[in-house]
Amino acid sequence: MTYVIDDPDDRASNPSSAPTFAEVLSSRLSRRALVGGGLGGGLIGFLAPAAQAAPPAAPGSPVKGGSSTSLLGFAGVPVSKDDTFVVPEGYVAEVLIPWGTPILSTGPAWRKDASNTAAEQAEQVGMHHDGMHFFSTGKGPAGSARGLLVLNHEYVDPIMLYPEGPTAMTAEKVTKALHAHGVTVIAIEQAADGSWSQVDSEFNRRVHGNTPVDFSGPVGEDHPALAANGPARGTLNNCSMGHTPWGTYLACEENWNGYFGTTSATWTATAEQKRYGVDKVGFGYNWHLADPRFDIAANPKEIHRFGWCVEIDPQAPNSTPVKRTSLGRFKHEGALVTESKGRVVVYSGDDQDKEYIYKFVGERPWRHERAQGNSPFDNGCLYVAKFHDDGTGEWLPLVHGEGALTVANGWADQADVLLRTRSAADAQGATPMDRPEWITENPRTGDVYCTLTNGSGQHNAANPRTPNPYGHIIRWQERRNDKTGTAFDWDLFVLAGDPAYDSRVTIKGDKYGSPDGLYFDADGRLWIQTDISNSSQNLASKGYDGIGNNMMLAADPRTGETRRFLTGPRGCEITGVVTTPDQRTMFVNVQHPGESTTAWGTPTPANPRAVSNWPEFDPDGRPRPSTVVIRRLDGGVIGA
Repeated sequence: MTYVIDDPDDRASNPSSAPTFAEVLSSRLSRRALVGGGLGGGLIGFLAPAAQAAPPAAPGSPVKGGSSTSLLGFAGVPVSKDDTFVVPEGYVAEVLIPWGTPILSTGPAWRKDASNTAAEQAEQVGMHHDGMHFFSTGKGPAGSARGLLVLNHEYVDPIMLYPEGPTAMTAEKVTKALHAHGVTVIAIEQAADGSWSQVDSEFNRRVHGNTPVDFSGPVGEDHPALAANGPARGTLNNCSMGHTPWGTYLACEENWNGYFGTTSATWTATAEQKRYGVDKVGFGYNWHLADPRFDIAANPKEIHRFGWCVEIDPQAPNSTPVKRTSLGRFKHEGALVTESKGRVVVYSGDDQDKEYIYKFVGERPWRHERAQGNSPFDNGCLYVAKFHDDGTGEWLPLVHGEGALTVANGWADQADVLLRTRSAADAQGATPMDRPEWITENPRTGDVYCTLTNGSGQHNAANPRTPNPYGHIIRWQERRNDKTGTAFDWDLFVLAGDPAYDSRVTIKGDKYGSPDGLYFDADGRLWIQTDISNSSQNLASKGYDGIGNNMMLAADPRTGETRRFLTGPRGCEITGVVTTPDQRTMFVNVQHPGESTTAWGTPTPANPRAVSNWPEFDPDGRPRPSTVVIRRLDGGVIGA
């Protein structure tokens, strides 16, 4: 079989003729002399004056330097091309819960030859760690020393998952892959010496591709579109995440389309299937050859069960995960859950070239909904963003009967709008973007930031990033800081990249490309993680030889100053980041170390260590995706 290793997010499936973000940015920036090298030290002045309000007190203390203060109190680490994980001087990094770790001490042990069975994988930490959150289970200081770590497992690498690699597909192989997907909930605690370890707990569980699931909202579990063969099961391709004020976790389903395929000679994709990138071969997993659940011709409605945000209660281990359909069906990168006027607000990017940014606003205060036994996600309005070239924007409602979403135009009801969210956004005239990914909120100002990893851009001479191989970060503020409203002001935070190849890069400090993961800590530091494609990583032909392996940086949003905080091993993506409430421990995920790369080579079943052997460097082992725990040796706040 052919296992596809290029990034499917770079292939657009959007036929919309609406002005792209590249075109909008062109009009806006050409008037601000971007091409002439301006941007005021790496930043365009943000328009909304409310964003400049004095920040509240925070747990960490900014480091003072002369007459100014900086949020960045560490020396940046250099670019790396080595098979190592590097943090600044004065910090320590320790590996926690790598792929295959049993979730209970009595569970099946990891086998370094990848010979664990499908049943054993269901009792082990999944593969390819991604977004995560730390839920405290202690009070006071103990809340930063004990808790539940909940993390996503985005996808699998057949070369690493099976001893024989991607040979003929079997039902056992499909089941093992399904069990390596999903979410891990695991209890962890800190010892007196500062180190962390997992502990046995009634809360430790796996939610994977075969776990029973429910649906809520307009596309309920009895909706005809969900009437596929067999019961609804599983969550797949969980990328980033969200966490709610009431203590639950949202796992977000991204590239779900790639698991389906067919050998049917008569099957052809419908317009809607094409809009979501469904085709005969998917990503080359070939699950459809051994499990008819994933045969798009034999079981076409199964695809409607994916593309949602999945709510999981980490402290209710017997609860059933629920797919919240009011949040829309697309390739959710993540879900920033915040609140405004007591109502829940959820921002989410659709991670594919030329796709959109969405916002859900709850209809009533979430505490009222919870008190009435309702989900705050079930009643509300989903919007999609339109960026105007004058620095303003509006949220367009995806509501049946409004705008183009009428019966006369072929929209049956609100459930139809949500099942076909991408097409609904097309119809309403949303602005296509260069792969919108993680979204985060500045706790001091209320500004919202979004990474745009890279994209094709437009063939427009006035657009400085056409194509856009390095990506950028945008930010916006809702008008009057009202996140329930429909008007906002936007601006550009940074154009990423290597100035040696692109003079228009606006980074002030350490260079990077392809920003992806994004996280604000309580002090207002912006943590930026990169996902440079393995087809570009370390290659001069792609303009990435000077940037090296994927990394995480910290930025001071007040000044734009950026410093490289860590670098990862070869072939990996750095993704997923969260701190304990006291900010003295940070958790970071290393995804797919050792994956096939153009620069370093291609692993095989005989030599899975061809690119990387991190973190164990066992001469008979294989690289393992892992969570890394980072602490300061002096016990101080991370980054301060």
